Amino acid sequence: MNTARIVVLAIAVGAGGIAAYLASGSDEKAAPAAPVVQLPTVDVLVAKSDIGLGQSVKPEDLQWQNWPAATASNSFIRRNDRPDATNQLLGSIARAPFIAGEPIREQKLVKADGSGFMAAILPSGMRAVSTEISPETGAGGFILPNDRVDVLLTRRQKNPDHEQPDISTSELILANIRVLAIDQAPKEKDGQTTAVGKTVTLELRPEQTATLTAARQAGSLSLALRSIADVNVAENKLPETGRGRGTSIAVVRYGVPSTMTTQK
Repeated sequence: MNTARIVVLAIAVGAGGIAAYLASGSDEKAAPAAPVVQLPTVDVLVAKSDIGLGQSVKPEDLQWQNWPAATASNSFIRRNDRPDATNQLLGSIARAPFIAGEPIREQKLVKADGSGFMAAILPSGMRAVSTEISPETGAGGFILPNDRVDVLLTRRQKNPDHEQPDISTSELILANIRVLAIDQAPKEKDGQTTAVGKTVTLELRPEQTATLTAARQAGSLSLALRSIADVNVAENKLPETGRGRGTSIAVVRYGVPSTMTTQK
């Protein structure tokens, strides 16, 4: 073997040794992977699919799902506390809708015990009474279940002076009344923002049912939609000192007689 080959072989062996040394040094300097932090979780009962207002809960509507323990509310149903909750809640009726993945809370459910939806959600001591409406007397169809309304009675009386128009009077007979349903439909349809119906069901106290029944025979009823801010206002009866009776005033405009009603 000549000298040139020996030199080349020596250089190759040296380069290989240096590369191996550098590789072993880089491995020693590599930082170890950080351990993955495992957050404590609990199994929470959630809606497997959307549950609509008034819908009865079925087995396929519920499932257990891991939930971070730190963010699990006390109102959530936990598997370690109630492992048989799925069977306990079957047949319950949703008094408010759930979306898929939302934790189940018993405050939004009611046990029907064989009764229908309306009887299940009706508070103790209250009555559900239906009356006829039209788009003209029902705020143009913008009244929906759980809205608050005032009920007005309009009477039309013959004017003793036959040359004058009939006299119309209006009075407020019920205030801040909760609407339970429109035409037996307790929920809003997908994408629908109004519900034009012919029948409205109101939540009334026993004495108010008599007032509404008598008013239906005395004249025509109209509903006035109230602000959503009135939902917690305890004002679903009128003061004893006044019931908003109207006063009729004959008005002549451009030679055409008409009647205007004002409130006292």
